[in-house]
Amino acid sequence: MATDSTDFTPEPSSLDPVAAALDNLASRRHQMFPTLHEHEIRRLHRFGVVRQFRDGERLYEAGRTNFGMMVVLKGKVAISRYDGLGNTSPIVEHGPGEFGAEVGQLSGRPSLVNGDAVGDVEVLAIASEQLRALVIAEAELGERIVRALILRRIGLLEVNSGGPVLVGPPGNSCLHNLQSWLSSNGHPHTVLDPKVDQQAAALCEHYRPRPEELPLVVCPDGSVKKNPTNVELGRCLGMLPELSSDKVWDVIVVGAGPAGLATAVYAASEGLSVLALETRAFGGQAAASARIENYLGFPTGISGGALAGRAYVQSQKFGVEIAIPAPAGRLLCDTYPLQVEMCGSLQRLQAKTVVLSCGARYRRPNLPNLKQFEGRGVYYWASPIEAKLCKTEEIVLVGGGNSAGQAAVFLSAHAAKVHMLVRGPGLAATMSSYLIERIGATPNITLHTHSEITALEGDDDGLRQVSIRCSDSDSGEECHYPVRHVFLFIGADPNTGWLSDCGVDVDDKGFIRTGFDVAKAQCRANFDHGVYPPDLPVRAALETSVPGVFAIGDVRANSTKRVAAAVGEGAAVVSQIHAFLANLPRER
Repeated sequence: MATDSTDFTPEPSSLDPVAAALDNLASRRHQMFPTLHEHEIRRLHRFGVVRQFRDGERLYEAGRTNFGMMVVLKGKVAISRYDGLGNTSPIVEHGPGEFGAEVGQLSGRPSLVNGDAVGDVEVLAIASEQLRALVIAEAELGERIVRALILRRIGLLEVNSGGPVLVGPPGNSCLHNLQSWLSSNGHPHTVLDPKVDQQAAALCEHYRPRPEELPLVVCPDGSVKKNPTNVELGRCLGMLPELSSDKVWDVIVVGAGPAGLATAVYAASEGLSVLALETRAFGGQAAASARIENYLGFPTGISGGALAGRAYVQSQKFGVEIAIPAPAGRLLCDTYPLQVEMCGSLQRLQAKTVVLSCGARYRRPNLPNLKQFEGRGVYYWASPIEAKLCKTEEIVLVGGGNSAGQAAVFLSAHAAKVHMLVRGPGLAATMSSYLIERIGATPNITLHTHSEITALEGDDDGLRQVSIRCSDSDSGEECHYPVRHVFLFIGADPNTGWLSDCGVDVDDKGFIRTGFDVAKAQCRANFDHGVYPPDLPVRAALETSVPGVFAIGDVRANSTKRVAAAVGEGAAVVSQIHAFLANLPRER
């Protein structure tokens, strides 16, 4: 993919959002809607079949039709936005040589728009699997096509067009969680307030939801769900496909952060069948980084969301099946193939190898009413959604690591003031120097050392007050601030509790041992039991104590907690997977 591809998660604009989107994309219209030459179309015929449609006939329908790409050979195809409430508006007309598709069609997701024949139409219909083969086999042409698909998705994101409609009052924590989840996954959606929008009010009048049943979500196919879970919403959007328990994958990757995405891309590009399971959103915690400035090859920096978005598209290009949200519940190693049991169900997925890139869970301070305010004043990441909520207000941010520093700088452009709390004497021991310098140069960021939150107070509408143990108080006196938004970046704990049934060896902090660390731990255990010298099998550098199970990224013991290191491990583990598969007995 070209390095000038537009970021997958655009920054908010102070202009009218629709006008800003159109201005931003107008200069790239030739890339967004390219016209293929006759000799290029001739090369595409081996990937598709010719189909005819009559005037007014629908080629594909938002929320219902799964297809790859349709190249117009004769006639025109009118593309229009559509939502489940019945609202529609024209986007563009594709003429001969132009094609209909956006990035979701690489993986066969349902269409986000309608396509209707204008006059008698003839198209070259290319299925998703063949579309992926096309963009790999035809490198230069494939690059132009993929860039167009990405830009079209960005266009839909910019104007909040296509996808589900979320109906609920501002400040509703469940509404915020769904909106945040959709935004993190780069999925277009619309949010309507029933007190302001007539259609939203009519919908609430018809369904009469109780407060706990909000928000209402209108799926693209017109079905309405009351306060759905992420899993239910993922099903209705096609992000969580039906997975066969009979299929044996070469690799199941648990966690689609930078490490997991790197494994998925490299493994699939080398011909292995890959399934990636992700609990929340592709990119993991790294995707919440407002700007990564020390990642090799991006001298001006890149947002975590943009980096993750590009990797996600790459994985789709090579045919990786990604299921979101799909939390793994148990890893079972007593039989072969290995089995991953899905959380909340009895379904078990089979794999020859499993790569654990399940990262960590956000660490939560010990505050009695913390859960009450999560999504209603307390947040664990800082995206444009949260930035908009705290515009012109004073906020509190807790943490002294790089993620906290990036979030503080990002939020300082929106909030009136950022109070940054750390328990230690400063930032030098935990944060990169370039971020420390930037924080020091930002006038509306104030660093409070030897400080911590001691209490949260609020009401049904959300957080209202924060109590902080002041750094300059010898008596430990608490100060109270009328703050409505708190951001917690206090680290994370390894997400390994679900591995107990498999017996994957972890250290005293819960991180997974691999390679030499496994051998060393087993050697020490054998020595303690009087067995010496130990007879230990040779482990690959990233292989766990269980053959065929590998661990990479932040969840691995003694790993370097950096995005670049995670990507490197994700690439390196693929050669070790090949070696393991090559040594399997033939009957397997």
